[in-house]
Amino acid sequence: MTRPRCVLVGPPGSGKSSVGLALAELLRLEFRDTDSDIEQLAGKPIPEIFFDDGEEHFRALEREAVTSALRSFDGVLALGGGAVLAESTRAALAGHTVVFLSVELADAVQRVGLGQGRPLLALNPRATLRHQLDQRRPLYQQVASATVVTDGRDVPEIALEIAAILRSG
Repeated sequence: MTRPRCVLVGPPGSGKSSVGLALAELLRLEFRDTDSDIEQLAGKPIPEIFFDDGEEHFRALEREAVTSALRSFDGVLALGGGAVLAESTRAALAGHTVVFLSVELADAVQRVGLGQGRPLLALNPRATLRHQLDQRRPLYQQVASATVVTDGRDVPEIALEIAAILRSG
């Protein structure tokens, strides 16, 4: 059965893409981001999907992309920040090695900027991000096999920590 070596979850600004790429390189595996899969499925960027089709349509595409990747991909997989909102996605993650990249508001805001290209952060980005962190943290913790704090740390250091977790697990 094909399954990802590691699934990264966390809020915007936690480093899923940058850490995922570094980890995949370290482990000599491929990296895949379900947000990219969604853009390929829809044939347009995520902000356009939200604007043209709405969040519910985006979430349906996201559930489809995550389910497909969990079944068919064997590298390092990063999920979009809101993927864990779907109960079916949380259930599908059971039995997978899931690493929650934890980040606090100050670092997240610094990393994502103030919402460019992130439709859910378009209006009051700081307040929205704070709400997302509070709302989603229990869900990230629920699906995680391990939690890695990313605040104030660089990408190679975080990737090395995850690689060590994967070796010991």
